[in-house]
Amino acid sequence: MADDVDEIEKKDEEQAEKEHFIRILNAFKFYRSHSMRRVYTAEKSFNGLPQHHQEFIPQFLDNLKTIQTCITHNYEIIRLIIKDAECMFENKTHEADDKPEENLKQMPPTNFDMDKVKTTLKQIVRDWSSTGEEERKMCYDPVIAEVKDIFADRDPSTVGILVPGAGLGRLAFEFAKSGYRCQGNEWSLFMLLASNFVLNKCSEVDCFTLYPWIHQWTNNKMSADQIQPVKFPDVNPSDLPPTSDFSMAAGDFLEVYQTPDAYDCVATVFFLDTAHNVIAYIETIYDILKPGGYWVNLGPLLYHYADIENETSIELSFEEVKKVIKKIGFVIQKEETDISTTYTQNPASMLQYRYSSVMFVCQKPKEPKTT
Repeated sequence: MADDVDEIEKKDEEQAEKEHFIRILNAFKFYRSHSMRRVYTAEKSFNGLPQHHQEFIPQFLDNLKTIQTCITHNYEIIRLIIKDAECMFENKTHEADDKPEENLKQMPPTNFDMDKVKTTLKQIVRDWSSTGEEERKMCYDPVIAEVKDIFADRDPSTVGILVPGAGLGRLAFEFAKSGYRCQGNEWSLFMLLASNFVLNKCSEVDCFTLYPWIHQWTNNKMSADQIQPVKFPDVNPSDLPPTSDFSMAAGDFLEVYQTPDAYDCVATVFFLDTAHNVIAYIETIYDILKPGGYWVNLGPLLYHYADIENETSIELSFEEVKKVIKKIGFVIQKEETDISTTYTQNPASMLQYRYSSVMFVCQKPKEPKTT
């Protein structure tokens, strides 16, 4: 009886996983149609203007045609990203293309899904273009420098680093390029599909072009800013030392990493606030670190699930986070606040979001904590 229940639950989980996978693929496939709708809305608004007003902006429709061309070009990149996606995970196929039209009707992408597709395009800019270099300097360089300082007296190949919430993998790649044994972990299928494309399919510098800002219809100083192209990748992702040990692991951080004392260092950037329960994240980081290991963190506390209906979310202040860190057993060795950082920001936009982030370094004691 119990075995039957377990089998039913397993099949339900597999079905839910398959539906989620297909829905995400559908979001990518729906990108062009979804994006064109916004262009048609702008065109309709223009056509509704009095004739003499239309004459004030004679280039308006030409600009919309250019945006349509950019959307089509982005879609060609997306098609490359999702090509062979069904076989990404241990050659497991979800058979997403058996009945594509039926799949799209039964599992249509939500507006949230479509926003994620657009964010993924901007994430490529952040992690793998020269345009994103300034943002990486803000967010990644301080963490990389701290890790190098901590392990300055060790051979990098003996240092195991985990990067949860790795996104498109650039931070983990930089650690591997410096000789460390590094694994990136990512849960989002949007990010995993894009990171697989960049890391495994891009073999030349700046071999692809995106138009990541075409979905920004406001706060443009120049019409050309909206259609600004961005080339990627700015480095060859396969350009790693022959002895490098670099991998990406898919799955929920709390479920994938349950082996204690496994890593010398955990490096987190814009990750801590992606938790439903931030305390569980901190506990897991502590458990998987070797005695004497280090946790280096940089980022804000946006709490991604805050105010989302039917989602659990524990929102702690940084003051409360520090108390939890200490109670779990960490020793905070370094702390810095008010670090100006951005996330997938359009550098030409008239609207600029900036986080006043925190950075800290914690060590797991070499000896077990006593109670």
